[in-house]
Amino acid sequence: MSLVLYGHPFSSYTQKVLIALYENGTPFEFRSLGPDTPQHTAEWLRRWPLRKFPLLVDGERDVVETSIIIEYLQLVHPGPVRLLPAEPMAALDVRFLDRFFDLHVMNAAQHAVDGALTGDPVKRKEGLALAVEKLERAYAWLEGQLAGRTWAAGADFTLADCAAAPSLFYADWTHRISEAFPVLRAYRARLLTRPSFARAVEEARPFRPLFPLGAPDRD
Repeated sequence: MSLVLYGHPFSSYTQKVLIALYENGTPFEFRSLGPDTPQHTAEWLRRWPLRKFPLLVDGERDVVETSIIIEYLQLVHPGPVRLLPAEPMAALDVRFLDRFFDLHVMNAAQHAVDGALTGDPVKRKEGLALAVEKLERAYAWLEGQLAGRTWAAGADFTLADCAAAPSLFYADWTHRISEAFPVLRAYRARLLTRPSFARAVEEARPFRPLFPLGAPDRD
């Protein structure tokens, strides 16, 4: 049985796993979750009632949580691009950066998205203010961390970049990365030219009207 991925093309965390799959040309079936595919939703919820996606199905094994999914792919379905280094300390650095992008960039932007989804102008303003505060701190730290590097952890594209690409993509839509952070802006631009992420961005383009803050006319 081939790999099956349940998710949505516009979801940042779905894109994180799609990047890993595309990097290695790993064959899989994508089952998009939405109102037009109730059969996919029913099967997804049967397998993972916590209602979080993406979900990877490999035969009888269900794998959840994006970082775990990508590590699982490397262990069970390896390809030419090694997304987690073999050296333990280097792998630890990659895992840390992966968590940084998920927790301090993507989750920070989510405050603004959640506020906007309420439809309450006060909560929208409060959510955006909190997102801006958290993102500015993250941007400042990343500006120094990424100096002299091509990719998040150094010369090689890794799990950390799979996390960084959609995180910075949507974070910049939420709170623009200013010219005060040229290193970070250049890194985001490099991510957008990476074929694996460029493909994910294009596949999600039809869903841009869903972005509750209003998708900017760029990228």
